[in-house]
Amino acid sequence: MRPDAVMIFAAGFGTRMGALTANRPKPMIEVAGRPLIDHALALADEAGVRRIVANTHYLPDSLHAHLEGRALVSHEPEILETGGGLRTALPLLGEGPVYTLNSDAVWTGANPLAELAAGWREGMEALLLLLPSAVVGAPRSDFVVDSDGRLARAAGQAGHTYLGAQILRTDRLAGVAEAKFSLNLIWDRMIEAGTAFGLVHRGGWCDVGRPEGITAAEAMLGHV
Repeated sequence: MRPDAVMIFAAGFGTRMGALTANRPKPMIEVAGRPLIDHALALADEAGVRRIVANTHYLPDSLHAHLEGRALVSHEPEILETGGGLRTALPLLGEGPVYTLNSDAVWTGANPLAELAAGWREGMEALLLLLPSAVVGAPRSDFVVDSDGRLARAAGQAGHTYLGAQILRTDRLAGVAEAKFSLNLIWDRMIEAGTAFGLVHRGGWCDVGRPEGITAAEAMLGHV
């Protein structure tokens, strides 16, 4: 079943952005003339996703105002990390698999959510969008992918970097006792079960987690 809801992760402190996030949340930082959150919303709209949810925490007022009429908001009084944040937002997201999308990146080429929808198939619990770590210049790899697309942890091997977009079945979230936890915990259980898969993105991607990422992203987008 193709997801009809996306969770946009937008709650972080953005500490790596330094002074740029002193008075605004990171998703409101502009890249190529529009806030990062708008780049994420555009991807969801283009992919035809019917229900969009974003989580918030740090300096949420401007983000809440910006999202009004465009997305549902799951506000976190305390940071819950990706796993806890996603589980808290489930009443807004509904049942079944969901997309998740980080708000601090920009993309070129194929729409990442559309790519994931086309690659999603029965028997998968997770489908993560990846690029070779050498391509994105990552110092280490997150995953290796076998010939069937199944994921394993890279554990020091050359492999692929996770780009912050995926389809995920959410059933396993209920089995975590902690309120605050990372989706890495869920991925590891799915990897052990052989139900976590990876898909290589057909296009470019740039992380905008640091100030220099803004310049790199605008260059990739051809913005002068």
